[in-house]
Amino acid sequence: MPSKYSYKSAGVDIPAAIETKKNMAKSLNTGNPLVLNKIGAFASLCDGAFPGYKHPVLVCKTEEPGSKQLLAFRYNRIPGICADLINHLINDVIVMGAKPMFVQDIIVCGKLEKEVVSSLVEHIAACCKEQGCVLTGGETSEQPGVLQPGTYVLGASCIGVVEKSEIVDGSAIQAGDTVLALESSGLHTNGYTLVRALIREDLAILHETVDGKTFLDQIMTPHWCYYGALKDVFPKKILRGMAHITGGGIIENLDRILPKGTDAVIDASAIKILPIFTFIKEKTGNDDAEMTRTFNLGVGMTVVVRPEDAAAVIKAIKKHKIDCYPIGKIVKGGTQTVRMKGKLKW
Repeated sequence: MPSKYSYKSAGVDIPAAIETKKNMAKSLNTGNPLVLNKIGAFASLCDGAFPGYKHPVLVCKTEEPGSKQLLAFRYNRIPGICADLINHLINDVIVMGAKPMFVQDIIVCGKLEKEVVSSLVEHIAACCKEQGCVLTGGETSEQPGVLQPGTYVLGASCIGVVEKSEIVDGSAIQAGDTVLALESSGLHTNGYTLVRALIREDLAILHETVDGKTFLDQIMTPHWCYYGALKDVFPKKILRGMAHITGGGIIENLDRILPKGTDAVIDASAIKILPIFTFIKEKTGNDDAEMTRTFNLGVGMTVVVRPEDAAAVIKAIKKHKIDCYPIGKIVKGGTQTVRMKGKLKW
C-alpha cells in the first residue's frame, strides 16, 4: 500500500471528472427556455407550465440499450449507441401519444475517460435535439472495481407530455381495426445476447456480407425513432393504439395495448422480413417461433387504426421514408392475445 492512499490512487480521479463536466456543459447549453438552471446544480429545474395543454399528463420512462452497448464500445460505435439509447426511449414515450420533453442520462464506467464521456454526452444531446426534446443533465459515475476500465453502462429517462383527452393507450381499439407495421432499421436493441454468442463462436462472422453490408454494420445499425413520422398524425386523433416492438417481438408487445374483449390476428406472411434476420436464422438454426420471440423481424412498431384511416396513416409514414403496411386485424376475443396465422416468408 502506498504511503499516501488517495481517492485517485484508489481509482477515482475527481479533477478529471470536473474537467469532463466542463466539456459536458457545451453539449447541455441548449438555450431552451423551459430549462431554468444550468449544469452544476444538484438537479434540473424544468418549467411545468406546458402552454396549450388544458390537462397535461406527464409520461415517464427509463431505458437502456441492452448488451448492444458492449459491442458499441468494443467496435467504436459511440454515435450509434447514443441513438439506440435515445430513440428506443422516445419510442416508448410517444406510443402514449406524448411529446418528448426532457431527458436525463446516466453513464456508469470503470474508468472515466474524458474523451469518451464527452463524446457520449455530445451525441446523446444531439439525438435529443433531433427529436425535439432536450438533455437537461444526468449522472456520470466512475466505479472502479464494479466495472473494468473501458466498460460503460448507459441509461436514460425521459419525461413527455400529452393532453389527457388525447392519451393513446389502446383503450379505443375495437374489433375490426387494422394493425399496421412500421418497418425497423434492423435489430434495433434486442436479441444481442444471441448475436454476441454467434460472434464468440465465429469472429469471422463480423465480416460476412448481408444485403450489401458487413454483419457488423448490419447489427450496429441504430434503432430508428418514429416520432418524426408520427407527430403530424397525432392531431388527427386517428391512432387507436401503438406498440413499440422490442424484446418479445410482435406477439409479446402488441398484446400490451389490447383492451378486454379483443385479440389480434397477425398474418405472418405479410411481414416483410429483413435479410439480417434470415441470415441469423440460418446461422442459429432457430425455428420461426424462437425468431419471432427474440427479434422484431423487420417491424419496429405497430399502429392500430380504423380500416378507413389506414391509407392516410400509411401515406403520412411513408413521407418519412419508412415503409408502412397492414399485417393484421383486431378481432373479438377474451384473452387479449396476439395470434399468428400463415407462414413467415424467409
